[in-house]
Amino acid sequence: MRRFSLWMKAHPAFGDSLIAGILLIFDMGFGVAGIDRGVSFSAFLAVTLLMVGPVPFRRYHPLGTSYLILGGAFLQLFTHGGSDGIPVRMSDFALAIALYTLVAYTNRKTALIYSGWLLAGTLLWAIFQVGEIQAVFLVFFVFMIFGFSWAMGEFIGARRAYQREMEQRLLLLETERDQQAKIAVGEERSRIARELHDVVAHAVSVMIVHADGAAYTIRSQPEVAENAVRTIADTGRLALTEMRRLLGVLRSEDAETQWAPQPDARGVVELAENTRAAGVPVRLEINGDVDDLPVGVGLSIYRIVQEALTNIIKHAGAGTTALVRLARTPEELRLEVIDNGFGTPHDVVKVSGGNGLIGMRERAAVLGGEFEAGPNPGGGWRVRATFPLAA
Repeated sequence: MRRFSLWMKAHPAFGDSLIAGILLIFDMGFGVAGIDRGVSFSAFLAVTLLMVGPVPFRRYHPLGTSYLILGGAFLQLFTHGGSDGIPVRMSDFALAIALYTLVAYTNRKTALIYSGWLLAGTLLWAIFQVGEIQAVFLVFFVFMIFGFSWAMGEFIGARRAYQREMEQRLLLLETERDQQAKIAVGEERSRIARELHDVVAHAVSVMIVHADGAAYTIRSQPEVAENAVRTIADTGRLALTEMRRLLGVLRSEDAETQWAPQPDARGVVELAENTRAAGVPVRLEINGDVDDLPVGVGLSIYRIVQEALTNIIKHAGAGTTALVRLARTPEELRLEVIDNGFGTPHDVVKVSGGNGLIGMRERAAVLGGEFEAGPNPGGGWRVRATFPLAA
């Protein structure tokens, strides 16, 4: 039954055709009585076609079909509406159907104009029926039918308007959901790209420095070259592990992803050791306990130090020394990376495209912190970041 109801809703002309067929069948009996009273068969047929024929198309062309039905009613009035004609035909109910259609599918102004024509026609019909005792009762009955049709049209029209509003809201919600999903995907891709940049840039820079050193010392100092090659292998394995962890989120849901722990502030010690092994002396100062930092703060500290030391290796030049300072207070954590090289902001932006500095700034901003990078007053380059720790 529900399937049939949905099919009827999808094909409204079928139901309207059934209504027109019922009106036509019952109207035939009135037609025989009218012909017996002297009504022309051609006039009867014309009225029937005008009043019943447009009913199946009323939803597609409500205004045109309603006035065709009204024209058939006036033709009936002037051809066989006298005292010797037919007082009421079954096809007259098409007028009520037309009024309902205009109220439900157009607007009140159009329906009021149509109601005015119905009122005029009803009054003319009542005049033609003078002498009939039941004329007053018939007029009252007709007005009751028209009033009921208007009320039903208002009710159905309100339901249709409410349904349209709900459909629009659902469509808007689906659009917003899709947009939010796209934004979330874009943010996730940016995060993965930033993580990959930090991992690859640092690892490749260290590997290049050690590879160059191994090439210079492979004949004169084989032991030094061997240590450099071993460092390259260890750095490559570490970078590969982190890349697998990051790219694991891009795998299908059915695949089993192997997760590794996120680095934190404690990994800064290892970063300093790797940078020293790359030929850049690094002094590490840690004031306060950094072992129990929030996960986001610890990861951001690690990545900022990693990017800053990578930039020192690539841009600071020979003879550069660096200082990494972490200072924790109850309210905030301050990070500072300083070098005495000859790198400039222009050099960093030109060589790396500025992505590293943008990533560091974004990491600090996401956690409500502050970030600045620029030339050190005493020479070299300075990176500073502050992260709030208070609740």
